[in-house]
Amino acid sequence: MKRKRILVPLSVIFFTAFTFISSIGVDQNRKVKYNLPNTNTIVTVTKGIQEFELIFTPTIDNSFIGFREALAFKESQGKYDRVNTFGYLGKYQFGKTTLHRLKIYNTTEFLENPELQEDAFVALCSLNKWILKRDIKRSVGKKINGVMITESGILAAAHLAGAGNVKSYLRSNGATVFADAYGTDVQHYMKKFSGYDTSFIKPIKNATI
Repeated sequence: MKRKRILVPLSVIFFTAFTFISSIGVDQNRKVKYNLPNTNTIVTVTKGIQEFELIFTPTIDNSFIGFREALAFKESQGKYDRVNTFGYLGKYQFGKTTLHRLKIYNTTEFLENPELQEDAFVALCSLNKWILKRDIKRSVGKKINGVMITESGILAAAHLAGAGNVKSYLRSNGATVFADAYGTDVQHYMKKFSGYDTSFIKPIKNATI
């Protein structure tokens, strides 16, 4: 969630124009919409200052871009340079072991390269989709512990916990539930990220960058 503080005098109201930015998703009939400031505005006044906070959040639909941005926002608030307390890196919070599997070894370069991070996310989705392709075929459309199983939910859960833990969850019919160090479990991701269109992702056995 982005937070931007704006100073506004009581006697004067400033109107800041915002640009409406639309990114077309994989499905050309769907859009990802962002409400972002066109420029950084500094207002100087001599008296009567009242401070308030504007909060900008992305408005997204169920396209692949919607899936990607929703997951990134949950992982890091969409920040490419984020490193969490356990050393997970970037916009999608990759672990070093996962990066090595994708043939990425320079973490400094990774944090400074948004394009590389986006490519890594797609590659990991492709790898997880290949590993879980049988489970996706068997489980999509079923309900486990009251949660409708969808392909996007499975891929999001695999991003959180790894494909092996998602297999255990699905094949145990929800009896085996993995949670990360912060207490977030695969079932939560299954529900939160259900219903997105991830057909864009192709299953690739040895997906790398």
